[in-house]
Amino acid sequence: MSEAIQYAISTQGLTKSYGKNRGIIDINLQVKKGDFFGFIGPNGAGKSTTIRSLLGLITPTGGEARILGMECGRSKTEILEKVGYMPSESCFYDRIRVKDMIKLAADLRGKDCSKQAAELCERLQLDTHKRVNELSLGNRKKVSIVCALQHEPELYILDEPTSGLDPLMQQEFFELLKERNDRGATIFLSSHVLSEIQKYCKNAAIVKEGRLIRESSVEELSRSNVKRVQLTTPQGTESFLYQGGVRELLAQLSEKELLDLTITEPSLDEVVMHYYE
Repeated sequence: MSEAIQYAISTQGLTKSYGKNRGIIDINLQVKKGDFFGFIGPNGAGKSTTIRSLLGLITPTGGEARILGMECGRSKTEILEKVGYMPSESCFYDRIRVKDMIKLAADLRGKDCSKQAAELCERLQLDTHKRVNELSLGNRKKVSIVCALQHEPELYILDEPTSGLDPLMQQEFFELLKERNDRGATIFLSSHVLSEIQKYCKNAAIVKEGRLIRESSVEELSRSNVKRVQLTTPQGTESFLYQGGVRELLAQLSEKELLDLTITEPSLDEVVMHYYE
């Protein structure tokens, strides 16, 4: 199977340098078509820089990247036609009405998305008659969602999409994404909310200080050789993460006066924090 068919996103050595400020370094990433992929990292880790490089919004310093088989940068226009992009912070014309902003986004693509837009606005409970400057942060986020989803693209690139949404809207948003993914679309979700990644994504990559440090299935990440150890001694109870063989752990603990011992699988949050520490 050719790369153009197999991968929605593929990068080799993708690098963006900002001089003294950190960018991204040698990002090698492969996201298969039809995947629901999580891109994990705290603010400043390089998630947005990677995404902007992929979409041709900034020019990489080195390496190469392809989206849906097309070379990023050189095929920027063709790529943007097939991608639904949702930035972490969206900017709209303040005085424009929501319905006109959504229509403008569709018109820029040369498509009639009115039916799909109306359905999305209804599901997200978005008042389309208000002006953008009258909207709360959460409602501005809904406008961004509609603009990204209404043309039913092949690939969704979503950068911290749920910040500002209340829990009910977050749930509805992910229902929308699951429906699109079930119909064959690829979802690339950048987030530092690990519960979202664990609940919805099939595969994920962890980025730290501009470098990709782990890429695997979410199941495999959660089933790492890191263990959560909780032990109780006469002095009290302590809990810590341990990476290594169980036999070595028990040898060390045999020197303690144990009243109770529990060894369990840690949460994805704990595993990712382990990588960062």
